Amino acid sequence: MKVSAERQAILGPLQSIIGVVERRQTMPVLANILVVARSEQISLTATDLEVELVATASVDVQQAGEVTLPGRKLLDIVRALPDGAKVTINVEGEKATVRSGKSRFTLATLPASEFPTVEDIKAQQSLTISQSSLKRLLEKTHFSMAQQDVRYYLNGMLLESDGKTLKTVATDGHRLAFCEAAMDSTASGVQQVIVPRKGVLELQRLLTGEDAVELVIGTNHVRAQIGTIRFTSKLIDGRFPEYGRVIPASPTRKVGADREILRAALQRAAILSNEKYRGIRLSLKPGVLTLQSHNPEQEEAEEELDVTYVGEEMEIGFNVNYLLDALAALDGVTIEVGLTDSNNSCLLTSSAMPEAKYVVMPMRL
Repeated sequence: MKVSAERQAILGPLQSIIGVVERRQTMPVLANILVVARSEQISLTATDLEVELVATASVDVQQAGEVTLPGRKLLDIVRALPDGAKVTINVEGEKATVRSGKSRFTLATLPASEFPTVEDIKAQQSLTISQSSLKRLLEKTHFSMAQQDVRYYLNGMLLESDGKTLKTVATDGHRLAFCEAAMDSTASGVQQVIVPRKGVLELQRLLTGEDAVELVIGTNHVRAQIGTIRFTSKLIDGRFPEYGRVIPASPTRKVGADREILRAALQRAAILSNEKYRGIRLSLKPGVLTLQSHNPEQEEAEEELDVTYVGEEMEIGFNVNYLLDALAALDGVTIEVGLTDSNNSCLLTSSAMPEAKYVVMPMRL
């Protein structure tokens, strides 16, 4: 195999796929990227067996072929070359030579036959939605995904389509984020799939344009073509919790507050909260919300702010980080906190963003 191209023609695709190349690998070939050169084009593929990214670039192919090269080393070499430099990659035997000007680098290769790729995902449903809408759905919910939970189905995000809208739901068992958006085209049937955490974060990173993106859902994978990059992720095989039962239908107590004022007060009160549990007490009485926190060093913080609330006095505890994450995701000047009693979840919503709902479970303080 022998190809030549401008530095930037190779650098862009390399940077877009390198995120899935893990530094520590159980299989040596997973530290490599698959390079396939055919008819004036190369495709670069990276995978960690969960997420696969394929990027294509137009190059001068002098000799077609395929090989795997060390991903991060190749990226570092190409990135370190000067702008406008011409790069030639020549593979002979088990070595690849990268040349540019008076620079020469020799890299070890592994056979392309050892590289695991996903060809047919056995497509079952296809959804079309704008990149900006999909990116917004992911951004507004991804922070509630669990990390390394034994309930493996929580370590990802639910994508649910009813044919007209696409919903994203994420929960770690202590909080839940929900958002929905209209799709560009209608699809038949209801579909629910769980995309793993890494797949969600990589997809979010790739969505930078305004064009429509087609999500193809297969039996075990989801695939999207975004510009010149093809994204494929395994799906988590599991049953996602019935989120509709977790979202409070009609909280009896409703508190209206200025989003930024509440967020700033929570951030200040959080300074003296317990570093491990991050608990904060909310005390409500008509027109006034008091925030209190304390820590094992007997230090205390108290914040009082004006809110719109008419009802009985009550106290409830929450993890302050969960409240702050929800407030950061909500749009609008004012938000509403729906409460039932001190033992039930709260619901955070904004009239400026009716498509999103955030649920936070209470803490015992």
